[in-house]
Amino acid sequence: MKGCGVTANVCAYNEEDTISGVLKALILAREIEEIIVINDGSTDGTSETLEKFCGIKGIRIIELLSNKGKGFAMAEGVIHARTPILVFVDADLLNFDPRFVGQLVSPLLEKKADMVIGHPTENDLDHWLNPFKPISGERALFKEDILPLIEQMQKSRYGVETLINFYYRAKRKRVVYVPLWGLIHPTKLQKYSLRKATYEYWQESYQIARTIIGSCSLILPIIRDELRR
Repeated sequence: MKGCGVTANVCAYNEEDTISGVLKALILAREIEEIIVINDGSTDGTSETLEKFCGIKGIRIIELLSNKGKGFAMAEGVIHARTPILVFVDADLLNFDPRFVGQLVSPLLEKKADMVIGHPTENDLDHWLNPFKPISGERALFKEDILPLIEQMQKSRYGVETLINFYYRAKRKRVVYVPLWGLIHPTKLQKYSLRKATYEYWQESYQIARTIIGSCSLILPIIRDELRR
């Protein structure tokens, strides 16, 4: 039954500098019943940082031996979640606040949405014109709705948010965007050298494009719906 009970899923790959702050905020969020951390084959000190959270009630850590990609890690979180509502939170946020969880979950509990996408927002212009809102990693949804997508998620890597968006559109589910005022999500240029950031952007763009090409079965119903309007 759709209702209370929230699992926070945090997928991490080499985020030793930020994941601790994200987890501390999630622990303080009253809506969260359990936290699942998927360490996606990190090669830095992420594993050592996560050891500090071992034994804390409600926190489960899944260690992947090699990097499987964001889509695979998110799918693992879905599979292992014990609650009806899932909240996905990126591991590289600088100032995630417990209040953001309530903002993501409330539209689901109030039956106003089937998925809520929260996007970092610094001002009104950013709120209304940010072209990257649809691929934000901060989102809340019902586990039962996304379970049929698990196999495709596992192969999607950075294209996972695009895949989920297509799926929800094709299924005519309600998607609501909420601004997460003050949240800071560093860009790759802020995290890496120019050379590495360029490579990471290329990888992400390629994986999103591959997801789009492989989602024809989802895109066709969306096109048909648009033509009927």
